[in-house]
Amino acid sequence: MSESLSKLSTAVIEGELEVMADLTQAALDEGFSAKEILDDGLMSGMDHVGVEFKAGNMFVPEVLRSARAMQASMKIVRPLLVETGADMAGKILLGTVKGDLHDIGKNLVAMMCEGAGFDVEDLGKDVAPEEFVRGVKEFEPDVIGMSALLTTTMRTMEQTIKALDEAGVRDRVKVIIGGAPVTQSFADQIGADGYASNAASAADLAKKLLA
Repeated sequence: MSESLSKLSTAVIEGELEVMADLTQAALDEGFSAKEILDDGLMSGMDHVGVEFKAGNMFVPEVLRSARAMQASMKIVRPLLVETGADMAGKILLGTVKGDLHDIGKNLVAMMCEGAGFDVEDLGKDVAPEEFVRGVKEFEPDVIGMSALLTTTMRTMEQTIKALDEAGVRDRVKVIIGGAPVTQSFADQIGADGYASNAASAADLAKKLLA
């Protein structure tokens, strides 16, 4: 890896928000493409963060810092990726389900998925089943990610999958779910395509489902 991309990767891992714009511009000035910066600089750094997070060596505040650092670079890189028509990993639509106002975990998933090369559309929190259906029709995602932090709102995930089915769009998307009370057995029970226990696993799962 070149020194410029290595510096970018390290800055993401260390969460050095303030240097990201300069390092990104330096890499562009050296002749690296936006796709090379994304793949070999930013995603390389976030992949390392994901591994360390899953291993328990990094914690949520550190991961958020890394994700924000990556986003500072993405502000510069994303328009260039769109211009050149570079392929992203896929499109993912995220939301915390209706009745649930917790969004830290969902926000972390959004950042990790963006770091994994996904185009992310975030519907926010307290998202009704019909809003997910509308999001699928408008955004045309490859994956839907739903989060619930309360046992009382978990059933809304099942209602959302039924709404997708009734609207005739269920077969267009893979559905993954997560959140503190959610389990793999619950995912199987409601007909989701997968379950992730944390943000890094969610990004990995999305990639696997589209591989």
